Amino acid sequence: MASTVTTEPSKDSSASSRPGYGQLLRTRGAWTFLLPGFAARQPFAMLTISIVLLVQHTTGSYGAAGAAAAVTGVSMALFAPYSGRLADRYGQRAVLVPGVLLHALSGLTLTALALAHAPLWALFVAAVPTGASVPQVGPMVRARWGVKLQGTPLMTTAAAFESVTDELTFVFGPLLATALCTAVDPAAGLVTEAALTLLGGLLFAAQKGTQPTVAPTGHTRVEHASALRVPGVRVLIAVFLGIGSVFGGMQVSLAAFSESIGEPGLNGVLYGVFAAGNMLSGIVCGAVAWKVAPQRRLVVGYGALALAASGLWAAHSVLVLAGLGLLVGMCIAPALITGYTLVEGLVPAGARTEAFTWLTGAVALGQAAAVTVAGQLEDRFWDGAGFLVPMAGTVLALATLVALRSRLVSRPRSRTVARGVGHRMPMTVD
Repeated sequence: MASTVTTEPSKDSSASSRPGYGQLLRTRGAWTFLLPGFAARQPFAMLTISIVLLVQHTTGSYGAAGAAAAVTGVSMALFAPYSGRLADRYGQRAVLVPGVLLHALSGLTLTALALAHAPLWALFVAAVPTGASVPQVGPMVRARWGVKLQGTPLMTTAAAFESVTDELTFVFGPLLATALCTAVDPAAGLVTEAALTLLGGLLFAAQKGTQPTVAPTGHTRVEHASALRVPGVRVLIAVFLGIGSVFGGMQVSLAAFSESIGEPGLNGVLYGVFAAGNMLSGIVCGAVAWKVAPQRRLVVGYGALALAASGLWAAHSVLVLAGLGLLVGMCIAPALITGYTLVEGLVPAGARTEAFTWLTGAVALGQAAAVTVAGQLEDRFWDGAGFLVPMAGTVLALATLVALRSRLVSRPRSRTVARGVGHRMPMTVD
C-alpha cells in the first residue's frame, strides 16, 4: 500500500523537502511538451482583451464590449470541464486538434462580424463557439507533469512553475494584444490570437509521447467519475471564481482608466505590471520549502488578496494604480499555486485533467461576470468604478473559503484505491 510514494522522502530529505526548478526542468521529456505548451497557451491571455478592444472600437461602449467578452468566458467555463473529461477518456490529441481548428474559425468569424458592425446578438452567437473551443493547454500540461512526477515533492514545484508560465503569458499577451489593436488595427489582436492558437495547439498535440495514457475500456467507468463530486474541488471553484473577478475587473477597468487619461497604450503596460507581480511571486512561492499546511496558506494568502484588491477603486494616478496592481498580482500566484497543489491530493489521477479544467473554467466564468459588471459600472458611473468588482469578488470568495476550508483536507479514498493504474495518493504532497 505505501510503496515508493511514502518511502521516497526518507531517501534524501534535503532534496525532497526543497526541490528546485533546475531539478524539475531536468525531468526527462519535459521540454518536449513545455515549449509547444507555452506557445499554445499564449493566445489565452490575448482573447478577452482583444475582444474588449475590438468591440469597444466598433460600438463605442465598454458595456457591449464586456458583454461580448463575457459570453466567450461563460461558454469556455461551461465547456472546459467536458473538454477535460474527454481528454482524460480519449486522449489529449483527440480533443485538441478539432478544438483548435474550431477556435480559429470561430474567432475569425467573430472578428468579421464586429468589423461589419453586426448587431450585438450576432457577436454573442459567434462568441459561443469561440469560448467553447478555447484549448485547455494549461490543464493538459499539468496532467502531463502529473504523469512524470506522480507522488513526488516536485509536484508542488511543478504547480508553481505552471503558475509562473501562465502569468508570463499574461505579461506578454495583453501587451501584444493592446499593441496590435492600437498600433496596427483593432482586429489585429483577435486575428493573431486565432493564428497562434492554431499553430501552437497543433504543435502541442503532436507531442504524443508525453500525454497521459488513456485507461483501457474496462476501467473507463471507474476512472472517470466526475471531479466535481469531490467537495474540495467545489470549494476551490469558488476560490478561483474570485480570482477570475480580479482578472476581468482589471482588464476592463484598466482599459477604461487608460482611455480616460488619453493614454490607451498604457493599458497593456499597467496590466503587464499586474501580471508581472503575479509571475514574480509565483517564482518565489515555488522556491520556498513550505512547512505550513496548504489549506492554511490558501486562507492567509487569499485574505491578503482580498485586502489588496479592496484598494483599487480609490487609485486615481498611474503610479498608485501600478503599485496596487503589482501588489494584487503578487497575492494571486500563491492562491493559484496552492489551489492546484491541493488538487493533487483531493482528486484521483484519472480525473485530474477534468479537475484542472473546472478550476480554469471557474477563472473564466469569474472573469466573464467581472468584465460584464465592470463594463456596466464604467459606462454608468465614474471612471474606476469597475475596480469595485475585484473587491466584491475576492471578499465573497474569501468568506466561502473560510466557512468551508475543512473540505480541502484530503481523505483516504478507500473506494478508489484499486483503479488499475498503479497510482495512489493518500495525502497532499507539499
